[in-house]
Amino acid sequence: MKQITQKLGRLNCTIIDSTVDADPELVIVLCHGFGAPGTDLVGLGSELLHIEPKLQGRVLFVFPEAPLSLADQGMPGGRAWWPLDVMRLQAAIMSGNFRDLRADHPDGLSESRDMLFEVLQAIEQTWHVPLAKTVLGGFSQGSMLATDVMLRLPTPAAALCVLSGTLLSEASWRQLAADHTGLRVFQSHGRQDTILPFVAAEWLRDLLREFGFDVEFLSFNGQHGIPPEALNRTAQMLLELLPDP
Repeated sequence: MKQITQKLGRLNCTIIDSTVDADPELVIVLCHGFGAPGTDLVGLGSELLHIEPKLQGRVLFVFPEAPLSLADQGMPGGRAWWPLDVMRLQAAIMSGNFRDLRADHPDGLSESRDMLFEVLQAIEQTWHVPLAKTVLGGFSQGSMLATDVMLRLPTPAAALCVLSGTLLSEASWRQLAADHTGLRVFQSHGRQDTILPFVAAEWLRDLLREFGFDVEFLSFNGQHGIPPEALNRTAQMLLELLPDP
């Protein structure tokens, strides 16, 4: 196994290659959340390989770094896929106000979408892995970007992994979802999530199921995070997506 940093398209990416010199049989691309460093999810690569050793030698892990620096907002090292009004977010959490993002199409989403498309194209060109063998996912804001990109891919990917995500751009996503019927999705969300409310995760789940997506939904007792049971199910999904040896 080797870990490298490489620019794919316009984004810096950390890559964990468990195959070393062979072409990978499956790629998983995971996008970090708002305010986290670009390497925030990198540790998940070794954790998934530890959970399911049969992934070793067959899977490539790619962790893109979001394009926006949040250093000027008092978060040195923090990155974002698009800007957020942090004061408004904190006020909503403290007051208990429900944050309904269904109608939001944030400024900056389109630009990050294009950059993530470039990452997927670079993966296909460099490692010869088609979209049909690529899992796209992320945590929080990164999972929203992954969902938006997945719904716009010209050909179906292997699966979508939504870790503590939410429903965004509902009108657009509803229109796009019909083109990806049957896509496999793993989604997890904490019942006590105060940042992205649990009910909004249920809205996303229900929208995807309405259009025939194969959604496994894991709810857990906890807040905004990735629990061990979500990693276990992600590892199992990756194994199930690999061809028989």
